[in-house]
Amino acid sequence: MTNQPYGSYGGGQEPYQQPYQQPQPQAWPGQQPQGYDDPYADQQYTQQWQGQTWETQMQPPVAASAVVEETSYLPPPQAPAPGAPEYGPATLGGNSRVTDAQRARAEGRSPIIEPGMQPAVLTAVLGALLAGGAALGTYALLVPLVVLQGLTAAGWFRLNGMWPARQGIALGFLGALVADVALLASDRSPAAILGTLGVWVLLSLVLQLRSHADPDERMYGLMATVAAAALAIAAGGYLAADADAVTAGAVAVAVAMVARALPLPTAASVVVALAAAAGAGFAVGGMEASGAGLGAGVAVCALIGHRVASYDYPSRFVHFTAGVALPLAAAGPAVYVLGRVAA
Repeated sequence: MTNQPYGSYGGGQEPYQQPYQQPQPQAWPGQQPQGYDDPYADQQYTQQWQGQTWETQMQPPVAASAVVEETSYLPPPQAPAPGAPEYGPATLGGNSRVTDAQRARAEGRSPIIEPGMQPAVLTAVLGALLAGGAALGTYALLVPLVVLQGLTAAGWFRLNGMWPARQGIALGFLGALVADVALLASDRSPAAILGTLGVWVLLSLVLQLRSHADPDERMYGLMATVAAAALAIAAGGYLAADADAVTAGAVAVAVAMVARALPLPTAASVVVALAAAAGAGFAVGGMEASGAGLGAGVAVCALIGHRVASYDYPSRFVHFTAGVALPLAAAGPAVYVLGRVAA
């Protein structure tokens, strides 16, 4: 029996007693308990990095003057000098920029730019080749006719702003070649032109339906392809018409285009072109009134084609393709019809 009091440990040590602590009230989440001082409380919302980080090492400091320059207002654009404003090429989709034709309409100017004398001279040369080929024979006429049909297909697509459009140009030109072969195989029957045109419209529709483009683009491409093929195929009217009608009509178109390009007012140049075409048709057509009527009739169609090639700020490439070919291509059906009436 030891003399140590009850609850003591050996070795003379006093028993370990846990001091009594006053229980603290339970704090809500995110709230410091009462009576507790947070040594980082003054830095809770003002934490700062001591030293350089990756961003501060890699990014150069920005001068205050540069910030002021970037955020300052740009000076207002200066008005162009009167008499010679230059504009860029017209655009179709995907660009909100105002096109040259739209700017011209907004400023009260005409979007029509006529091809001029050089394309008119080329039209006259091609018309003379058609007239000479018709005088020599069918296959001699076929060579300049194929050139005319190719220029028509390429010029129409470029006139509509669709470039490059190799598939559409090739499809329209192929339709013209098929029509020429059908004309030669059918002894130059005009039914070959109508049949080829119907087949090519259906073929163009099927090809556009297989396209993965947007519906608006497919419709626009369909109309351009059908129109290019129709104009190129309709130019085959020279091959279906009589040789005398082709000679008189091609010469009349050549003379009318040169007269239309003269530096005269529009109304006066149109009258001069029609009179010159009637005179050429009368002279080449055997000094008969039917020749004069044929010349004036094909000149009306040629002037319409010339007007179409001048529309909507066309480029120089358009002038030397559509501007050369459309007057002759538009006159092709008239050469056949008026030639039959004159006969």
